[in-house]
Amino acid sequence: MILASELRPGQRLIEDDLIQRLGVGRTPVREALLILQGEGLIARNRGWEVQGADHLSVRAIFEGRAAIEAEAARLAARKITPAACDALAALIEQMEPGSDTPRLALNRLNSEFHDRIMAAADSEVLAQFHERTQFYYWALRVPVMFSDGQLRATNAQHRELLAALRDGDEDRAEEVARAHVETTRDIVEPALPR
Repeated sequence: MILASELRPGQRLIEDDLIQRLGVGRTPVREALLILQGEGLIARNRGWEVQGADHLSVRAIFEGRAAIEAEAARLAARKITPAACDALAALIEQMEPGSDTPRLALNRLNSEFHDRIMAAADSEVLAQFHERTQFYYWALRVPVMFSDGQLRATNAQHRELLAALRDGDEDRAEEVARAHVETTRDIVEPALPR
């Protein structure tokens, strides 16, 4: 409900309301609230409240993503197969502005692109870290719809990253992956509520 933006930052969470809404007992609701608190999605302040994103946490999320995705790209440049590169190329084409791909499908395609690079890196630990940073990113509930120009710029970085992967250029793959995450941060950060 939080990640789907059904519950907004600052919104109070009442245990009895959650019990009714979810159709479960008090104990599972309390356990879930404690887990959500541990994940940083809610806080206890005279009751439970949905947390919003502050710019420090946004920066930390993107710093983590940049480090993880840069290292994954470096590893993938060593290990990726031609077939995996072809699959990435197909995703890039689908994400091109002006393609028949609906806007809302672009997020899914972008996630798949980055997930495939993580898979090519073949590092379970990095994959787990990536999944966690993605969770935190989506928890921000970012109200950003990239412009066509921004989509073209980020997709150009996808193409550049793919070229580095095909060439087995570890340094370039790492550099482009880091720059790509930083580009996304620079688009997202100003769009967050102040």
